[in-house]
Amino acid sequence: MRLLIIFACCLFVGFAFGQNSIEDLKKQLEQAGSSKEKMYLHYDLAEAYLRSNTEASIEQAKLAHRLATEINNSSMGAEAAFLVGRGYERDRDERNAEVWYRTALVKAKDAGDSDLIIKSVERRSRLAEKDRNYRKAYQIVEEAFNYFSQNGTSISDLERKYEQQRKALDQERQRLQAEIDRLSEEKNLLSSDRDQLQQQQQRLVQEKQQVEQEVNKKEERLADVSAAKAKADSLAQLQEVKVKQLSRQKLEQDNVLKTQEIELNKAIMEAERSQREAERNKEQRNQLMILAGSGILLTLLLLVLFLISRRNRRQLKDKNRMIEQEKERSNELLLNILPANIAEELREYGKAQTRKYDEVTVLFSDFINFSRISEQLSPEELVEELDRCFKGFDFIIGNYPEIEKIKTIGDAYMCASGLDDRKTMPGSMIKAALEMQEYLEEQKQERMRLGKPYFEARIGIHTGPAVAGVVGVNKFAYDIWGDTVNTASRMETNGQAGRVNISEATYNLIKYQFDCEYRGKVQAKNKGLIDMYFVKGARAGATVSA
Repeated sequence: MRLLIIFACCLFVGFAFGQNSIEDLKKQLEQAGSSKEKMYLHYDLAEAYLRSNTEASIEQAKLAHRLATEINNSSMGAEAAFLVGRGYERDRDERNAEVWYRTALVKAKDAGDSDLIIKSVERRSRLAEKDRNYRKAYQIVEEAFNYFSQNGTSISDLERKYEQQRKALDQERQRLQAEIDRLSEEKNLLSSDRDQLQQQQQRLVQEKQQVEQEVNKKEERLADVSAAKAKADSLAQLQEVKVKQLSRQKLEQDNVLKTQEIELNKAIMEAERSQREAERNKEQRNQLMILAGSGILLTLLLLVLFLISRRNRRQLKDKNRMIEQEKERSNELLLNILPANIAEELREYGKAQTRKYDEVTVLFSDFINFSRISEQLSPEELVEELDRCFKGFDFIIGNYPEIEKIKTIGDAYMCASGLDDRKTMPGSMIKAALEMQEYLEEQKQERMRLGKPYFEARIGIHTGPAVAGVVGVNKFAYDIWGDTVNTASRMETNGQAGRVNISEATYNLIKYQFDCEYRGKVQAKNKGLIDMYFVKGARAGATVSA
């Protein structure tokens, strides 16, 4: 710290002294009378300005050179020209520096100033070497040797001086080369760090794009799921209202029937009472007529009541049949949402237990470039095309009782096997997946013929343990969870259009039934490297089983 303070003080004193010197020289220049005196003062000002103001130094040195030329002072003219060259060199203007060093050399030769000749040659040769013009540097030095030889100057003394300067120059070059090597090494390190940062930046940009794409896809899927749930909720509410209406109608019919039965009993009692009265008045003159009339009336009344009762029973039977039909429709709707065993458990107990399965085969499908294609279609056309594709998938899955459709999320389709207490059937799942790709290929050819956009899908399959259950109370949903589901999703994400991509776990279960193409270890998000296979088709003569 003490050394720093002393160094700062020295700089301040030197600066102050320099300023005072310049000001003194300027005052002396104003008072100077002769050109010679002005020449020396301009030269001194140039030297004083050299470290602080290069432009002013060059200007003052040029003025000194002009005055030296006017008074024919070759020695001072050479010094002034050399000082101009130093100024330009300090300002990194090597071209003008070379011109003035050459002028200084010519005037130094005229003045016979050996030291200045050597300094000018040294400066010119160094500029040539800096420009990598080594031939020019050699010629400059050679001309100096020739000059001194012709003028009887000892070449050995010149060589000695030049050798000293050359050694000093070599030392400086070595120091500069070491500095250049150090800077080059630092540059290489910085370049390596920059490349790493660029790679990291590119990776972050790619990850950001992937995240944005996944977020957009999930938002689209969420919107579709919300619409589907709203539709399902509306249908369920309508079914519930219909059931309540039918139940209320049945209750009303029961009440009407009970009322009619009461009225019938009353009529029978009334008829019996009339009959008793008729028997008590049988001695009267109109006994037979009253008895006959009562019998006819009773018969007609009983007949009317019987017909009314039969009609009400028929209506009640029709209402009960309608109620049973609505119950069957509700059960079918429930079976479309839940597996049969889960639906039965819900009807019987009002809830379903969560189950863990040791081996479940899960299929994921997803349409490629769904967002781009959706922009080419109207909302109605998009929904119609999605409905056509998913109906085709449902029809294919319906041919395999062991496979259960789980859900659709936007343009994604998910199903699984092994959820009904039976062993999973990966062979059936792969066969269904190949049929789904064949169906999409047929749709693709038809829409290409019509000049319309078409869907292509990636399908991924994985086998492993999973947990399944019903979540929610009013708006429940059946779903499966576990790492197997996530891995199946990665199989779909890392697949290709029109291909069925499976994991090694699934491959080991079906490798004797299907021909597969090994893809090697593929990098999967949050999973690392996973062995993956493309299914080419069923083996000749092989029977597809579990």
